[in-house]
Amino acid sequence: MSKGTEGDMKEVELNELDPEKQPMTGDGQAAGGEKNGSVKVKVPEDEVTFTGLSKEELMKVAGTPGWVRTRWVLLILFWLGWLGMLAGAIVIIVQAPRCKPIPEMNWWNEGPIYQISDVEAFSDGLEGIADKLDNINQLKVKGLVVGPLHTVQANRPETLDLQEINPIHGNKEALRTVIEKATRKGISVVLDLTPNYEGSNPWFTQVAETVEKVKTAAEYWFGLGVQGIKVSNLDTVFNSTEWSKLQAAVQTNLTDDGPKRALIGVVQGLPAGDVLRLVNTSGVNLILSDLLSQNNQGPKLLQDMGTLNSEQRSVAWGLGATQQHQLSKLATTPALVRLYQLLLFTMPGTPVFTYGDEIGLQAGQGSESPKMIWDTEEPGKEGSGNTTAEQEERMAIRKWFISLSDVRVKERSLLHGDYYPLHSTATSLSFLRVWDQSERFITAVNWGPGPVALKLKLTKDVEDVALPEMAKVKLSTDEELKTDSMVSLDNLTLKPGQAILLQFPFKG
Repeated sequence: MSKGTEGDMKEVELNELDPEKQPMTGDGQAAGGEKNGSVKVKVPEDEVTFTGLSKEELMKVAGTPGWVRTRWVLLILFWLGWLGMLAGAIVIIVQAPRCKPIPEMNWWNEGPIYQISDVEAFSDGLEGIADKLDNINQLKVKGLVVGPLHTVQANRPETLDLQEINPIHGNKEALRTVIEKATRKGISVVLDLTPNYEGSNPWFTQVAETVEKVKTAAEYWFGLGVQGIKVSNLDTVFNSTEWSKLQAAVQTNLTDDGPKRALIGVVQGLPAGDVLRLVNTSGVNLILSDLLSQNNQGPKLLQDMGTLNSEQRSVAWGLGATQQHQLSKLATTPALVRLYQLLLFTMPGTPVFTYGDEIGLQAGQGSESPKMIWDTEEPGKEGSGNTTAEQEERMAIRKWFISLSDVRVKERSLLHGDYYPLHSTATSLSFLRVWDQSERFITAVNWGPGPVALKLKLTKDVEDVALPEMAKVKLSTDEELKTDSMVSLDNLTLKPGQAILLQFPFKG
């Protein structure tokens, strides 16, 4: 047999190998039968699929004694766990200190009131006020007192027209624009309707008749969107036969969803006890007195604050504000301006400022109103990139004012907290503000010419109120008392003209 025939025969034998023994390669047949990598695969004829238990089978198993006992055990454990959590929640609620209910707060309690007595000096009329509302809103102001704006000649009641705006101030459309823009920013507009505001007697001599005119005018301006009215010399008119009608005109929307209307009265020269009696008998929503301007004795000021503390939501404080003077008329240095700003923002009551107080604007000469300065909005002149020392001072005072206003509107202890005197001298004072489980605050100020060592201690034991050994500096006019640093309450010395606001937490 030839070699070619032999090769052909071997090839036939390889091709006749069992297909199950073919190699797992795609390159043709491997010579010599089975080799590593060959797989023998058998496909089962019948594939079995698991379908689980039928409903009847499940019910049969579920009814067995073992599963019944297991279910009961799990059910009992579930309810025991649930009852345990409920009992634990009840214990926590019972043992936790109860929160004191928040007193009724109105817009005149929630932030400072800003009065613009001379709209020309402030911003060249009512239109200018509308343009400056963004600036005012940055101060966290809640009430804006405008005017008086009405037409009248001094001491001549026949010229009084409380429903007409003196053209030198603007017109009703400009006032309506101010009201609309202010309302959108959460600022309530109050109109000063003191009748004879340039004369010797703010109510002329025909008091009842004048009060009736104010009542009619108030209803008119409320219709245009005004949310409050302010009048001076409250103590001379609240006994008038027409006074109750004015009250009724202000209070007609007490059940409405919108902001309540406010009746604000101003008094001067009255002691704290008389101011308190007016709060309880006159029916006004807020009384602004000049108690802070009357004296500068620390013990007397603490006593006055204590007298009025129980009615603090109806009491307003200002320094020069009753006469619509700038704060700087009595606080004659930038340091004192900062000091009285801190004091006003932390006293138990509503702080009232006259335009320019936020920058330490110098009061005018005599009865002249000072021109407002707006250079804090645009530092530098003509692109020079520099500011004058006076401008920098105004900017710093405004920043300080905003910091104080921001703290007050956020902290419950300062908004409506209880008041406790701590320590005072002839030229200094300190007091504590506390509300329930909120952060507590201590105000300490020294307006005297020399340093004062304050011993910050409660003058009497008060339940659930105690002073810690140390407190944190929240705000300070003294550069050596850094913000967030800790100071000892047993040994705190304030330099002349310095003020500090301390903070410490509630500990149950």
